[in-house]
Amino acid sequence: MDDQERFAAGMNKRRKVLGDAWVERSIARRNDFNGDFLDLLARYCWGDVWMRPHFDVRTRRIIVIATMIALGRWEEFRLHMRAAIVEGKFSKDDVKEIILQQAIYCGVPAANSAMKEAEQVFEEIGKSKA
Repeated sequence: MDDQERFAAGMNKRRKVLGDAWVERSIARRNDFNGDFLDLLARYCWGDVWMRPHFDVRTRRIIVIATMIALGRWEEFRLHMRAAIVEGKFSKDDVKEIILQQAIYCGVPAANSAMKEAEQVFEEIGKSKA
């Protein structure tokens, strides 16, 4: 694929993983400063790595969520949690198991924060569906 094809494929994958609403908000925030970075994300993250055939999307979601717990990147954690629940149909048990696993490898403080963040995401999703 050339860069344009990779960009188009990446945007399509990004929409499938994160949902149209999130991607549309991101596009609306595009400007002269962040545009090149957003293009890089579309081509490299979504058009290259997320398109690789070895892992399915569910496995990649688990890896990303677990990594965000390990790094303490709570904004990205919430983004990928919401997408996993809404777009990926993850259950509360799926989320709980990821967090419990990470408690062992990342530590209880990280898992404690993840549990709080996940509960907030579940609450926000519940409110948006009500």
